[in-house]
Parts: sequence; structure tokens; C-alpha cells
Amino acid sequence: MHIPSEPAILYFGTPVVLISTVNEDGSYNLAPMSSAFWLGWRCVLGLGAGSKTAQNMTRTRQCVLNLPSEMQVAAVNRLALTTGMNPVPPFKVARGYRYERAKFELAGLTPVPSETVAAPRVHECPVQLEAVVAAKHGIGEDDPALSGRIVTFEVRVQRVHLETSILMDGDSHRVDPDKWRPLIMSFQKFYGLADEQVHASTLSQIQESMYRSPDVDRARLAPHPSASVPDGPRLRDARA
Repeated sequence: MHIPSEPAILYFGTPVVLISTVNEDGSYNLAPMSSAFWLGWRCVLGLGAGSKTAQNMTRTRQCVLNLPSEMQVAAVNRLALTTGMNPVPPFKVARGYRYERAKFELAGLTPVPSETVAAPRVHECPVQLEAVVAAKHGIGEDDPALSGRIVTFEVRVQRVHLETSILMDGDSHRVDPDKWRPLIMSFQKFYGLADEQVHASTLSQIQESMYRSPDVDRARLAPHPSASVPDGPRLRDARA
């Protein structure tokens, strides 16, 4: 039986993403979000226009999308209700946010150097996607009450780093969905995935290689982080 309903939000469940960016002074911002989806090596991100992450991405045109697993849930939760905006915008004050400059330290996470962007990767996250902004669009521009408040960024991934523990056996270019356990946000609450498939997938009969995007080859030519982006604090390489 279905009934008409008016939920305040429609967040039915998507993976959590920790977006790392570079602030004006060269320090790093780290923000959790879950309004994201992928198509090939492109990703669309929905963010508040007044957020520090949106401002940094607009200015630098760079970011890293770090995907935590269930194991990093406590670290992600420590970032809740914090913002890199100072002063804190009134609408965030009303929701209980506070200013926090040292996001990595607060979360207990480790920044490590990226290869093609100035923003750092999160060492603890099993998936790290270095990306550049391809396009930015406003959301709700047809309504004066919403116009200017929400933006979407289309980002192009140009380097993928995967923890070996989530790879298919014998294939360094495929993620094993039976090993990868993304952290899921559904209606503001954290969830994980079941240990195995709930049903065999007909769609999986299509070879993943048939979805390969030209962006993969383009990513091989990605330059070193731009010198125009402020240098952040020296990072220790946690891979060593």
C-alpha cells in the first residue's frame, strides 16, 4: 500500500565521500558528503554553494574524492557538524556547526600527496580519486528561494588509487564488489552492505571493459599538481 508523503529530504542511500581540497592559505579542508554519483570516470557532486569545499573547488578546480569503507565510520563521524568556513554561516550555526581548521587532525586521518592535484589523499580510505572540475551548474535556478544555494560540480577523475585488499584476485584494474564495503549514508544515518549479493545480476554479464571511457587514456597525460595552487603543509608519504 502506498500513501502520499512529504519527507523533508530524499536521501535514499548513497556512498559517503570525503572531499579534500586546498584552502586559500594552503591548509587542507576535508568534508564528508553523500550527494554523488559516477558515470565512467566522471562524477557529479551536489554541494551547498556557500560551503568551503564548493569555494575551494571553484577557485582551484581540483579535489580528491576519498571513499571510506565501514572501517572509517568513526573518523567520518568526527567531521560531522564542522565547517571550514570562518565565520560560520548563520544557517549552519542554526544547525549546530562549528568552525574547524584542522580537519585531518580532528578526524584522525592522514593526508598523503596526490600525483596530479594539490589536494591530498586520505591514506586510510581504500579508494582515492584525484579529480579536476570540468563544469559547475546551479541547482534550483528556476526558484528564487533556491537559486544560488546549491551547486553541482562535474569532475573528471584523472588518477585512481585502490587498496589492494579490495581488488579482484589477479586483476589490478577491477574492484571486487564482494571485498569492497563502502560506507553508506541513508537519511542521515550510516549503513553498510550485506556480505554477499542478494541476487545474481544479469547486467554483470556485460564486460566492464565495454564501459571504458576515453577519460582513462586522457588521465595518463595528467600533469603534476599546478604550481598556481597554494602549497599545503609538507606531507609525509604514508605509503613508505
